[in-house]
Amino acid sequence: MTSNDVVSPVSSDEGVARYPRPPVTLEEAEWVWRELSVEALRPGTKPETVRLAVITGLVRSTGARYGDLLRLRVEDLDLGPTAARAGEGSVLVRHGKHLTERRHALPPEVVLVIRHWMVVREELAAELEGSVPRALLLTVHHTHDNGTTVASGLPITRQGLVLSWRRFAHRTNARYGALRPPLPTRFEQVRRAWVTEE
Repeated sequence: MTSNDVVSPVSSDEGVARYPRPPVTLEEAEWVWRELSVEALRPGTKPETVRLAVITGLVRSTGARYGDLLRLRVEDLDLGPTAARAGEGSVLVRHGKHLTERRHALPPEVVLVIRHWMVVREELAAELEGSVPRALLLTVHHTHDNGTTVASGLPITRQGLVLSWRRFAHRTNARYGALRPPLPTRFEQVRRAWVTEE
């Protein structure tokens, strides 16, 4: 695949009828993206929020599932030239169990959030011995894995992604209460809004 083979945001109806939970509306999914992307760039924002904004931006642009995101490495990103203003970029995603490689375009607003995450992820991995992991998505605080404490800055697991979204959904639902419909606790319902609407 050459650099000219950039694919726009993904469109696929694969498995739509099989998933038992209804997706949120496209308007609701876009609200989630706006909420996270704005929050991620505020000074003093928690690294978990920045990482979740990156996840949401990547899913919005590529349709990637959790497994696809876990395979992303720093070298899969092309964020364009470094300048004061972010431009478009691209990301190479290995989709599905067959690891089908597709290069997707990343809009400037997603590139901006990813650039911020790259600074945050360097700080997270600063205390690790050895080199910084190549995985794009890292843990943001000490976690427990089968009774063992795992340091921050290591590659995140699928369970970490699931819990990160749930914490955001619960916090957001508590914050907005009766002002807006509650967010689902499964991110797949948000992902499908972008995939099925394209």
